[in-house]
Amino acid sequence: MASVRSLAPLLVLLLLLAPLLAASAEEGENKSSSLGGLFWATGKDESDLLPVVDSDDPSAVESENDEFAGGFSSLDGMLEWAIGHSDPVKLKEKANDIQKLSAEELKKRQLEIKELMERLKMPSDAELMQTAISDLNNSSISLEDRQRALNELLILVEPIDNANDLDKLGGLVAVIQELHHSDPEIRTTSAWILGKAGQNNALVQNQILAYGALTKLMKMVNSSFTEEAIKALYAISSLIRNNKVGQKLFYSEDGNIMLQDIMTNSSMDIHLQKKAVFLVADLADFQLGNADNAELSYLGDRLFLKAVIDLTSVPDLDLQEKALMAVRSLLQLTSTKALDFKDFCSLDEVLERMREHLVKLMSQEEHAEYARDLESLRREVYIIFHKKVEQVTWVPT
Repeated sequence: MASVRSLAPLLVLLLLLAPLLAASAEEGENKSSSLGGLFWATGKDESDLLPVVDSDDPSAVESENDEFAGGFSSLDGMLEWAIGHSDPVKLKEKANDIQKLSAEELKKRQLEIKELMERLKMPSDAELMQTAISDLNNSSISLEDRQRALNELLILVEPIDNANDLDKLGGLVAVIQELHHSDPEIRTTSAWILGKAGQNNALVQNQILAYGALTKLMKMVNSSFTEEAIKALYAISSLIRNNKVGQKLFYSEDGNIMLQDIMTNSSMDIHLQKKAVFLVADLADFQLGNADNAELSYLGDRLFLKAVIDLTSVPDLDLQEKALMAVRSLLQLTSTKALDFKDFCSLDEVLERMREHLVKLMSQEEHAEYARDLESLRREVYIIFHKKVEQVTWVPT
């Protein structure tokens, strides 16, 4: 009797909260139910169920209860969740009743709690990924469940360890296959997953590149479904960022022409143009930091340079800033020519028009601070530009 009663506060809490935990477990077994904003996947049997967010907002899981996002990591975690979802008054009322239970009754309740905890156990991240991947490989699964499986992977690949395990589990092949799906939202989420998994991760970048996904992603950038084009370009940027192999593949597929087309198309979605010009700056910065990349001279084409510089004259200030940052980096490349900036792109005139515009904006309270910051960047570009021009060796005619 003493050994059972020595469980004291912890056992009492478990006994008190068992009904609440049992109710939540029963809800989890109902495939059509939801708990705390999370939905249960329907592509598997009950033993393989896992929580995912609503397909319309995959990122929403970040605001939900962390215990249900990854399971109860400990008994304390389960208790904290249960207490937070309980009525303090009812807990107090139940406490007196629990203290009156006999040793035999306590043992019975203890066994019930053990069984309940087994039912509440959540699978590991690897198991969750494997379940989602199995769903993707199931050709008979519904479109809704296929989207949910992708949303699950979108969340699970964020930790670098999970991203590194994705290929071992067959996940990269499964996701890349979905890039060819007839539904644009499926293709969009698949590209998003590849972008997240490959971001700042050379191992996964090279794995995805080895599967030849870059070519398909570049075609997706031309999609009439804007979000698909944006996520495809995001994935491309993630795969080639700081990756020499990826950048060579990108240029061999005329990636510079793709970026130029996006930047010069006035009807193009502005978010796509921002991503394109941001990638230009990133590619230029990579070349600046890697002297052995002289062979990657595509960024020095004067038509390409003009496409970037022309974006400094658009109405959107954020796009102006991103374009100006790209110009700053491009000016510092040895593969770009000062006279192309000066004569072909008329950079002097562009910078002067920008200065006049920013002076007007600085007189407006709502734009003043941002305009001052942009003017500081403009001056920096002006100085770098004129230093580059001054370095040109003039040959007498």
